[in-house]
Amino acid sequence: MGMLLSGRGLITSLIFFLLKFSTAVDIPLSVQQVPTIIKQSKVQVAFPFDEYFQIECEAKGNPEPTFSWSKDDKPFDLSDPRIIVSNNSGTFRIPNEGHISHFQGKYRCFASNKLGIAMSEEMEFIVPNVPKFPKEKIDPLEVEEGDPIVLPCNPPKGLPPLHIYWMNIELEHIEQDERVYMSQKGDLYFANVEEKDSRNDYCCFAAFPRLRTIVQKMPMKLTVNSSNSIKQRKPRLLLPSPESGSESSVTILKGDTLLLECFAEGLPTPQVDWNKMGGDLPKGRETKENYGKTLKIENVSYRDKGNYRCTANNFLGSAIHDFHVIVEEPPRWTKKPQSGVYSTGSSGILLCESEGEPEPAIKWRVNGFPIERNPFSGDVISPREISFTNVQPNHTAVYQCEASNVHGTILANANIDVVDVRPLIQTADEENYATVVGYSAFLHCEFFASPEAIVSWQKVEEAKPLEGRRYHFHENGTLQISETTEEDAGSYSCWVENAKGKTAVTANLDIRIIIDGANLTISNVTVEDQGVYSCSAHTALDSTAAMTQVTVLDVPDPPENLHLSERQNRSVRLTWEAGDDHNSNISAYIIEFEGNREEPGRWEELTRVQGEETTVMLSLAPYVRYQFRVIAVNEVGRSQPSQPSDHHETPPAAPDKNPQNIRVQASQPKEMIIKWEPLKPMEQNGPGLEYRVTWKPQGAPVEWEEETVTNHTLRVMTSAVYAPYDVQVQAINHLGSGPEPQSVILYSGEDYPDAAPVIHGVDVINSTLVKVTWSTIPKERVHGHLRGYQVNWWKTKSLLDGRTYPKEVNILRFSGQRNYGMVPSLDAFSEFHLTVLAYNSKGAGPESEAYIFHTPEGVPEKPTFLKVIKVDKDTATLSWGLPKKLNGNLTGYLLQYQIINDTYEIGELNDINITTPSKPSWRLSNLNATTKYKFYLRACTSKGCGKPITEESSTLGEGSKRVGKISEGVNLTQKIHPVETFEPGAEHIVRLLTKNWVDNNSIFEDVIETRGREYAGLYDDISTQGWFIGLMCAIALLTLMLLTVCFVKRNKGGKYSVKEKEDLHPDPEVQSVKDETFGEYSDSDEKPLKGSLRSLNRDMQATESADSLVDYGEGDHGLFSEDGSFIGAYAGSKEKGSVESNGSSTAPFPLRA
Repeated sequence: MGMLLSGRGLITSLIFFLLKFSTAVDIPLSVQQVPTIIKQSKVQVAFPFDEYFQIECEAKGNPEPTFSWSKDDKPFDLSDPRIIVSNNSGTFRIPNEGHISHFQGKYRCFASNKLGIAMSEEMEFIVPNVPKFPKEKIDPLEVEEGDPIVLPCNPPKGLPPLHIYWMNIELEHIEQDERVYMSQKGDLYFANVEEKDSRNDYCCFAAFPRLRTIVQKMPMKLTVNSSNSIKQRKPRLLLPSPESGSESSVTILKGDTLLLECFAEGLPTPQVDWNKMGGDLPKGRETKENYGKTLKIENVSYRDKGNYRCTANNFLGSAIHDFHVIVEEPPRWTKKPQSGVYSTGSSGILLCESEGEPEPAIKWRVNGFPIERNPFSGDVISPREISFTNVQPNHTAVYQCEASNVHGTILANANIDVVDVRPLIQTADEENYATVVGYSAFLHCEFFASPEAIVSWQKVEEAKPLEGRRYHFHENGTLQISETTEEDAGSYSCWVENAKGKTAVTANLDIRIIIDGANLTISNVTVEDQGVYSCSAHTALDSTAAMTQVTVLDVPDPPENLHLSERQNRSVRLTWEAGDDHNSNISAYIIEFEGNREEPGRWEELTRVQGEETTVMLSLAPYVRYQFRVIAVNEVGRSQPSQPSDHHETPPAAPDKNPQNIRVQASQPKEMIIKWEPLKPMEQNGPGLEYRVTWKPQGAPVEWEEETVTNHTLRVMTSAVYAPYDVQVQAINHLGSGPEPQSVILYSGEDYPDAAPVIHGVDVINSTLVKVTWSTIPKERVHGHLRGYQVNWWKTKSLLDGRTYPKEVNILRFSGQRNYGMVPSLDAFSEFHLTVLAYNSKGAGPESEAYIFHTPEGVPEKPTFLKVIKVDKDTATLSWGLPKKLNGNLTGYLLQYQIINDTYEIGELNDINITTPSKPSWRLSNLNATTKYKFYLRACTSKGCGKPITEESSTLGEGSKRVGKISEGVNLTQKIHPVETFEPGAEHIVRLLTKNWVDNNSIFEDVIETRGREYAGLYDDISTQGWFIGLMCAIALLTLMLLTVCFVKRNKGGKYSVKEKEDLHPDPEVQSVKDETFGEYSDSDEKPLKGSLRSLNRDMQATESADSLVDYGEGDHGLFSEDGSFIGAYAGSKEKGSVESNGSSTAPFPLRA
C-alpha cells in the first residue's frame, strides 16, 4: 500500500512538472505557430430592426490562417453572394435584406495553416419569428358563483424572455390575490369566483422585450351567476394539473432559480404551505411569493435536490403534491487543456477533465478531426489525458477537447507548438529607464525562448554578470536594482541564451535629481520638471537667493476629438483638435488608418498635413472598414497616437489594377507554371477576388485559352518544349473586372540538351593550366535557354611514379555561348581526362568523348622543414625534408645563405648547388664566428627551383661550448629537435639510448646549452665596465630624443615607417613572388632589400602556378567578363600566384580587413 501511495505521489509530481514546464507562452507572431482563435461570436440573434448581422471569427498564427465555416455540421460556402466576407479574417456579415431565415443554424469556424487547425465553439444564429396570437373566436364563459375557473392564455412562442400580463381593455391590471393567481405559463386561475369577477374584457398580453414586441390575445368574456346555495368544499389542486397525480419531477440546472407552484380551488380559499421532506428549506435563498402559491429558491446547488411538498388547506381538509427536484448541470471545466510550447525531444501532457450532471462525455480531436485519424496524436491517449514523450516537430497541432451532456457542450483548443529557436527578446533595444537615488529600478528584458533559456545581466563597462543582494532577477527577465546609488547609472546588457544561441539588448539607467552641495542635477528631464527653481544660501549674518526659469520641451500631447464628415464612397473628411505642443510648435500631423481586412491592430500611414491644419479630406479605397488616428509632430518628436475615430466603411467596387510580376516558375517540359504577385487586401476592392488567366502561342492566329483561379498560380500544359506564349492575367471580383491586362511573353518548360560538344583540343599553357576548345551545339538541340558549357576533368595517373587515382571529377562552368575555357589548378606532371557538356536551366546534357592530356613538369613546392642541427664557431650543419609535391623529377637543391647581423647592412648572398637529390643534409664551413646567418633552401627539377624555406642561426664565439652535438652515426628525423625545447641559458644533459636498451649505458652523453647562453657568455666580460655603462646611457638618451622627434612628426601627419626592421631581414621568397604574380595586387612588403646588390633568384626559372578555380569559373571573384570571356593573359614567366588546389570547383581567396 505504501508503494502504491508513493507511486501516485510520483505520478502527481510528474504531472505537475510537465504542466509547469509547458505553461502557456504567448509566442511572438514572428515565430511559426498553429492558429489561435482570438475572437468569436456566441449566440447571435437576427433582430428585425438591425441593418446587418455580423458573425465573427478572428485568429492569429504564422503562417497567417485561412478560414472556413460549417453550418449544422455541413460545409458552409462563404462565396454566397448574399453575404459579405471580411478579408484576412473569418468574420462575415449577413445584410438584413429579407432572406436571413435561410441562414438560421449552428455555425462553427475553422482557422487553419500548414501547422494545424483551430476550431471555434458552436455559435447559433437565431432568426426569430414575429410572435402573434392566432386570430380566433373565443366563446364566452359562464360559471356559478363559488365555482373554480381557468382562463387560458397560450402565448405564442418567441425569443425569451417572455413577460405575461392580464389586463382589461383600459390596460388596467387584473388584481391578483389569494383567490386569483396567474401561473408561470400565463393562465389565470380562480379558486372560487365572485360576482365582481364578471367582465367582458379579460385580455392576455405577451411581451417580448428583446424583440420590442407586445402582442394581445382576443378579449375573453366571463359571466358569474349569483347563487343562493354556495357549497363549501375542501381543497383540490389545479396546479400541478390533476393529470400529473400526487407527485411530479422537476429538473433544474445548478445556479438557476427554482420555481415550484401550487394552486388549489376550494371554498373557503385554501392556504398553501411548503416544506422539504427530510430537511429544511434553504434559509436566505428561499422566498414564498404570490400569497404562498410559489416557492422560489435562488442559485440552486446540489444540496437543494430532494422532495418538496406543497399542502393546500382549509377547514374542510387538505390536498398535497410532492415535487421530486433533480439538480443537473451543463459541462464545466475542472482541468482545461492548456496550450504549450515544447522543444524537440521534450515531454508534454494534456489534461481534460470536466464536471456536470449527467457526467459529460469527453471527445478528443486533432486539427478538428477525431483523434483516431491523427497519426501523431501522442504516446498515451485516454479520455482525460494525452501524454507525449520525445516530442517531435510533427506533433505540432491544435488539440480540441469537447465535453458534452444533454445540457450543452464546451470546447477547448490547446495548441501544441514544437519550436526550436534562439531567444527572441521582445523588449526594445536601448530602452531608457530612470529612478531616484535610494529607490528601486526595474530594467525589462521580456523574451521568448524554446528550448528554455538562461537570463543574465551585466553592466556594459564591467562585462561580468551582476551579483549581490541588491540585484534580483525576475522570471520574465526583468532586473530589479534595490536602493540605487549614483554609481548604478549607466548601460546594462541583458543576455538570453539557450541551446540554439543567445541574444542581447541594452538598457540605459538614469539616476535623477542628485543634489551635490551647490549643484542640482536633474537627469532624464520630464515635463513635470518645468517651473521656477530657487537656490538660497544662508550665513549667520544674512542670506541671498537666486531663481531661474526652466522650460521643458517635449513631444506634443495626442490630438483629440476626431470627427468624420462629408462621407463619400472613396473619401471622407477627418477633423481633430490639437493637443498641448509643450513649448514646441507642431510642424506636421500624420494620419494613420487601420482596416479590418488587414492584420488587426496594424496601423499604416495614409497621409501628412502641415502643423497649421486640423482637417483633411482623405482619399480611400473601396471595400475597407476604415478607422483613423492622428499623430502630432514637433521638433522634439512624435506624440502618442490619438484615440481612434469612428469607423467608416467604403462600398465594394471592381478592381482598379491587375497583378504584376507575371512569370514562369521552373517546370517540366511542355508545361508552364504561371505565377504572379497577388493583389494586396487594400487593392482587391471587393469580395470574391479571382484571377482570369488567358494565353496563346506568341503571334499565332488562334483563340485565347482561358482559366479563372482564386490563388496566384496556374499550371498550363503546352504542345512544345521551350516555346514562347503571350500571357495575360486580369483581376476580377463580384463587382466586375479590372482594367484590360497587358500581355507578357513567357516560355514553356525546358528539357535537357540532347547533343554533346566535340572537343577540338587541349593546349597546355604551363604545368597547372590548360586551354580547352570545343564546338558549340546547335540551338535547336539545346531545348531551352543555353546557360553555358561545363568542363569536367579528373586525374588518372602520376607521370612521376606511375600511380593511378580513382575518378574524382572536378567541375568548372563557363556562362554563355562560348567555345573555349581555361582549366586551372592542375597537378603538374600528371595525366588527365576531360569532357565538355552543354547545360540550360533544366540541367546538363550528354558529355563529349573524354579527351586525354598530360601536364608537364613544374617546379617543386618548398621543402617541408629546414633545421640547423649543429653549429660551431665556423661551421653549421643543416637538415631538411622532401617537398610534399615534387611536381617532377627532383634534380637537387639550391642552398643560399647570408649574414643578417642587427645592422642596416646585410652580407652577400652565397649559393651552393646540391646535385644529390637524396641527400637530406649539408655542412657549411668557413663561417664567421659569433655571426647571425639566414639560410634559404629550394628544391629543383628540370623546370627550375621552387619557393624557399628559411631558417636563421648564429655561430659560436671563441671558447664557447659546442651546441647540439650529435653522433654522426645517428639517423636524424624531423621529429627530433631537442635544442628547441629548453629554456634559454639552462644546462641540460642529453643521453641517446639504443632502441632496445637493457641498462643505463648510453651511446653518448654530453652537456648541451640552449641558445641565449651563447650571447651571455659573449658579453660577460664587458657588461660591468664603467665605459660600457656610460656608452649605453648615451645611446638610450639619443634614442629617447629620436622617438620624441618621430612622435611630433607623426602627430603633424607624417608617416613613420615600421618596416625598416623587416627590410633589414629580407626573404628571397618575397622578391621571387613579386616576379611570379600578374600584378593585380600590390603590397608594401614587396620592396627591394636595403643593401641587396642582386636578385636572390639569379638565373632560376619562374615558379609555376596552381591557380584558384575562383579566378576562372563563375562567381563574384572570377576573372571573366559578363560574357564569360577570360580577362587574364598568360605569357612567359608571368603567372598567377600559387594556390594549392583541393580538387574541388572552388578555392579560398584572400580577405582584407
